[in-house]
Amino acid sequence: MATSQWTAAAAQTASPRRRGAVLERAILEAALDQLSTVGWNGLTMEGVAAGAQTGKAAVYRRWPSKEDLVADALQAGLPRFDEAPDLGGVRADLLELCRQAREAMYSRPGFALRSVIHECDTAQVERFHGAIIKGVVEPTVKLLGEVIDRGIARGEVRPDAVNGYVFDAIPAMMMYRSKVCASEWNERDIEEMIDQFMLPLLRPARD
Repeated sequence: MATSQWTAAAAQTASPRRRGAVLERAILEAALDQLSTVGWNGLTMEGVAAGAQTGKAAVYRRWPSKEDLVADALQAGLPRFDEAPDLGGVRADLLELCRQAREAMYSRPGFALRSVIHECDTAQVERFHGAIIKGVVEPTVKLLGEVIDRGIARGEVRPDAVNGYVFDAIPAMMMYRSKVCASEWNERDIEEMIDQFMLPLLRPARD
């Protein structure tokens, strides 16, 4: 076999052409990498294409804009919240739920989401509202509801604590402190939020 033919065959073997879902996954992964390293303002379709080892045209065929690509990357990449902690007490359950939320916030998709929230203007953030609500807020609120229901059954939580204001408290606090105050949410921060804010909010009234 001629040298040029061998080189072409080796290159084809080393870098097989990807199509369909495999290529789309690679592009979405590359978009998350870009967001978590260079942020929303630094992300380019060219950079995503290079990260996915494909051509820019392959990216634009599937996502006509940077906003479309990022919205799909966030929806595909954000961690799933499937099961509420059940450690025998409302304090322990809330602490564990907050730890899970913190891990999600500081995962690669979490960093990507934070770059969108921090760097985009109000109109741009609206484009990602669905990914933020369905990927982060709604799952957290659902699990928080399960923790509170169990707390009510055990007599640790007042029955009228099942309301939207209470359910919004943890996600709202964590998002606010992360965005506005640049809080890293270490273990002490989480414990203080639970002990000084959530537990007094949830405890049954004393006679």
